[in-house]
Amino acid sequence: MLPIKKKALLCQVIAALIMIQLAVLPVTGRAAQAIEASPTMSLTEKIAAMEINYYLSKMNPEELAATLKLFRAVQAVKTHYVGSVDGVNLLTGSVKGMVNSLGDPYSVYMDPKMFSELMLETKGSFGGVGIVLGVKDKKLTVVAPIEGTPAEAAGILSGDQIVRIDAADTKDMTLDEAVGKIRGPEGSKVTLTIERTGKEPQEFHLTRATIVIRSVSGKMLDKQMGYVRISMFSETTSKDFVQKLDELKEQGMTSLVLDLRNNPGGLIDQCVKVAEVLVPQGPIVSVIGKDGGRETYKSSLKSAPLPLVVLVNGGSASASEIVAGAIQDRGVGKLVGVKTFGKGSVQRLVPLDKDSALKITIAEYHTPSDRSIHGKGIVPDVIAEIPKDFDKESKQDPQLDKAVEVLKESLSKK
Repeated sequence: MLPIKKKALLCQVIAALIMIQLAVLPVTGRAAQAIEASPTMSLTEKIAAMEINYYLSKMNPEELAATLKLFRAVQAVKTHYVGSVDGVNLLTGSVKGMVNSLGDPYSVYMDPKMFSELMLETKGSFGGVGIVLGVKDKKLTVVAPIEGTPAEAAGILSGDQIVRIDAADTKDMTLDEAVGKIRGPEGSKVTLTIERTGKEPQEFHLTRATIVIRSVSGKMLDKQMGYVRISMFSETTSKDFVQKLDELKEQGMTSLVLDLRNNPGGLIDQCVKVAEVLVPQGPIVSVIGKDGGRETYKSSLKSAPLPLVVLVNGGSASASEIVAGAIQDRGVGKLVGVKTFGKGSVQRLVPLDKDSALKITIAEYHTPSDRSIHGKGIVPDVIAEIPKDFDKESKQDPQLDKAVEVLKESLSKK
């Protein structure tokens, strides 16, 4: 924490910089000289003030006026509000409001708690009920329940809309605020009120657990056909996937069913590495940025290694759609199931300091045939729905059965 006098001086410097900008004076020279000449400012404070000076120098007059309005608002609240005021909370709230004004549910300010939880999630474990959330039609929607978690055991399904978390209405709640409310220590409880198509709202009373994501599993379906499930793309997924393929090949695998159902995505570098061992030489995905620039990820594989069928559904999103889209567009396998979720945007973490960051949408991805799937999803080559009267307690899997049938048909034609 800065001493009060130093805080005041720094605020004065910031205000002075703004006023210099508004007066259209040579900012960098004058402001820099004023900062350098200040005998009471530490080196850290001087660096911070110089950084602020740099950002101000990039603003147009309207932006500068709005910045001045922000500081005036903070000061007015601190001076006049009848209750106690935390200036840091005021400024943090302005950052949240700034990001919320984008109208993008996937762009968010991550406070220290949210930032820490995100880091834990990508490493493969966190406390919660095992739900991956998205926004569809402006409603908080379950992308997919994670296998072996309280949410899956309770019967929460992909496509369910969460209208309340405990007593809090989710209507004006950001995606990451909802995630923060649902997560918590193992053994604590949370109640989710869910709307499901054609049914009355239902409350689910869940006990939180430590969610450990084992992203890759697999087995042999018969003497030659292998099955691999990827539940999420975390830090070790591509390595674990290659290891599982090698294990199954040693057991005689010559064809593969890849299951991406209820895979909500994850790390883009991991899904690209998975695609690199399935898709032959050529494009996997193109990431198109704000300026229209295109970065295309490519495979250098000489040829497709295995006859392949991929299972997808409405819980297949983001990184799993990248893999599915590449396989479909490049013609190296059939997609079986139902239309995917349709999240085709790319987010990047931009650190603000050591404990907080912005998660901001920086690009949209396109499949190899230049399809944008954001808000649309990918339609499988072969539609295979789960019957409405299907007994979920049974050990049968109609979609997997269809995938096996489609793969056998393609093998018989070769």
